[in-house]
Parts: sequence; structure tokens; C-alpha cells
Amino acid sequence: MNYISTRNSSKSFKFEDVFIKGLADDGGLFVPKTLHKYNQKDLNEFKNLEYKELAKIIIHPFIGNFMSEHDLSKVIDKSYSVFRKKNVVDLVKIGDRSVLELFHGPTLAFKDVAMQLLGNFYEYYLNNKNEKINIVVATSGDTGAAAIDAIKGKENVNIFVLHPNNRISSVQRKLMTTGKEKNVFNIAVEGNFDDCQNLVKEMFTDKNFANKIKMSGVNSINWARIIAQSIYYFYCYFLVEDSNKPVNFSVPTGNFGDVYAGYLAKKIGLPINKLVVATNQNDILYRAIRNGTYNVENVLETISPSMDIQIASNFERLIFDLNDHSDKKTIDVMKSIKEKGKYEIKKESLAKINLNFLSSRMNENEILNTIKKVYEKFGKVLDPHSAIGYGAFDRVNLEGNNIVLATAHPCKFPDAVQQAINIKAELPDELAFILDEKENYDIIENDLNKIKQYINERI
Repeated sequence: MNYISTRNSSKSFKFEDVFIKGLADDGGLFVPKTLHKYNQKDLNEFKNLEYKELAKIIIHPFIGNFMSEHDLSKVIDKSYSVFRKKNVVDLVKIGDRSVLELFHGPTLAFKDVAMQLLGNFYEYYLNNKNEKINIVVATSGDTGAAAIDAIKGKENVNIFVLHPNNRISSVQRKLMTTGKEKNVFNIAVEGNFDDCQNLVKEMFTDKNFANKIKMSGVNSINWARIIAQSIYYFYCYFLVEDSNKPVNFSVPTGNFGDVYAGYLAKKIGLPINKLVVATNQNDILYRAIRNGTYNVENVLETISPSMDIQIASNFERLIFDLNDHSDKKTIDVMKSIKEKGKYEIKKESLAKINLNFLSSRMNENEILNTIKKVYEKFGKVLDPHSAIGYGAFDRVNLEGNNIVLATAHPCKFPDAVQQAINIKAELPDELAFILDEKENYDIIENDLNKIKQYINERI
């Protein structure tokens, strides 16, 4: 399978380039030139497969000659052996909807599902290349911990993680900053997540710097993550499939990556009815999908910090689709967003969006009330992000099998849980030690040159 950039459809890339680069040199995002699509006969053959076996089948067409089927099988087995569930994820019933728990990996968040695979992709790649790379990643909380766990201690690779200082939960931060591996560097940026994300993008587009340090990225824009995340949509669909009922997914999202993975699953043949984009008060995606106005506003600090984002990077891939894969039109839209902070979606494009997506938003009180309601009625504790996903189905009218993606363990957001139901959400025993461990991170102002200098001094 060959890939192109959303900002240059004339140049082809192999999966190896796409995976290592993360972001195209022109600032665009990588997308497949064509897609391998599945029919109903294929889906019938998939429905009884275990998670790992399903992953092997769906991932293989995307990676081409990057590795053999045999090697891919070994890498997938290794990646998912560290999860607490045999089939990686777990589906539970809470009231009239199903909840897909995606937090049974090493850092208790859905990011582990893709990141463990990427970590082993890097190891495979570097074992076959005589070079060293430096991963630079921005995080709103969960990505950083998942990336560090996947990369720590590996040879020929460093990882630099930028997180917004004092804008993530203490547990999220400690999962990143209490490790002792020499190839891990944590940077607390004086700013918000969008600032961190912009710094990483600017480093990628500075070709001299990026090439000098052999820079690579594992943010949600990395296509390999999208592929890996699409698997649990397939797996979950088969668990609830009922030919007489449509299947809908509610996805708490800020950067549009996880929900885009569902969209990818639908594009390659999974008959998903609707994808609900569930947001907090940083509701740029809600406004875009509901009324066609993608308008960047100030980022608000909330009890769901992983969604405190205004610039949803993966939305560019959808823009590319809406504009019939025109790189010129996509460039114009992204230029408008960068210069004016605004993109007016045409009526015909909005109609296309609404064929696949609906959206819902929740404020702080609504999130807390949802956590409380679910606990009191069903005895289940949701983290604030998963609560947003759960509550979305109360706000959109969808019949059928309604599935909520639970993206993080509640213990990662103890203050919010305590506020909602006066219960302390405890870390699993195997991770409780981080609460007393010494942290290691550096606070740096939101300054591109200072961040570059910091990285240069440590590679």
C-alpha cells in the first residue's frame, strides 16, 4: 500500500516512511492512496477471531513490505502480551449501552493499544537499520505515558515528551516522570496542549532540525496509530452484532484521532451506523459538526484534560476527504485555519460529515453528574472522559447497539472522581508505587528555540 500527503498527492510514500516520519515534510498528514476493503463474506470470517488474530489480518495490507506476515504476527503477539485482558479490551454492559474498556494496558489508557505496537515497530525497524532516532511527542496527558512505556529502555532511540505544565492530572504526570530510563526526557511546557502540539509540528517542518536529529513522532497524527486503533472497532462490532440493529459508537475525543480510526474502519467495510464525537467545553469539533463552523477559541482547563484541545490535528484527514482528495483545497483550508483560526464548512460537505458523524458536548457539572448517576444506578465508576462518551447517548437520538469507548481508567483522574462521588479511585497495585517515586522533568517556557536547544544537548 502506498501513501500520499494531504498536501501533496503527487508523491508516493511507503509505510516505512509514513511510520518513521509521522508528519509529512510539507506539514500534511499521511493517508493511503487506496484502501483494501472488506465485504460481508470477509466480515463473516472475522467475527469469531481473537483480538490478536483480527489485528494481524487488518494491519497487514497497510504495512506492505515493512515486515513479513510472520514477523508481524510475532510483533503483535509481543505487543499485546502486556495487557491485563486476553483480548486486550473488555466489553461491559452499563444500563442500555455497552462500554468498551480500552484501559487495560500498562498506562491505563486507550493510547496503550496503539503505542505498544508502535514501540515494537520501532524496535524491529532499528534492529534492521544502523541508525538512531529521536521521538518528539506532545501530550495532553495519556499519549506521553503510553509512548514512554512503549519506548523506554529500547536501544538507538530517545523519546522527548512535551506536556502542558500544571494542566494534566498528577497521576498522568507521574506515569511519565517517575521512570529512570536514560532514553526518556520529560518537558513541562509553560502553555497548553495546543502550544505543545504546535512546537512539535514546527520542529517537524524545520527540515534541517528534523533531519539532523532524525526526528520521529508518535502523536495521533501517526498513521500507524490510526490503523492500530481501528482494530477495536472491528472486534467490538462483532461482539454486539445484531443484523436487525445498527451499531453506533460514542468516542470522547479532542484531537479527532480515535474517532477517525472508527471512520477508517467504516471506510474499509465495517458497517458502523454513526460515530458520535463527544467533547467537553473545548467544543470546536462539536461546533464544526453541528453547524459547520470550525472556529479556534481559547483552550479552557477542565476536569477532562486529555480533551483540552482546540486544534484537532486529525481533522485535516477528514477535510482532505471532504474536498475529494484535493491537496490544493486542503492546503487552502489549513492556511485559513492557521491565519484566521477559522474554516467555514460548505453545506454539501457538512451533509457528508453528518452521514457518518454526530456530536455532543458536556460542561463540567454535566460530566460530574454523569459519573454520579452511573455510579449510583449501576455501581460503575467512569473517568471524566468516558463519562462524556457515555452521556453523549443521552443527547443524540440513536437506536440500536450503542457503544461507548471508555478511554481511561478512573484512577488517572482521582480528583474528578472524588468530586463526583466522594470515592478515591485507587491505582492498581502494580502501579501504586509511582505516587511516592521521585519525578524527573524540566520546566521550559513556550519557546521553540529553547526546546530545540534542550533536545540538541541531550541526543
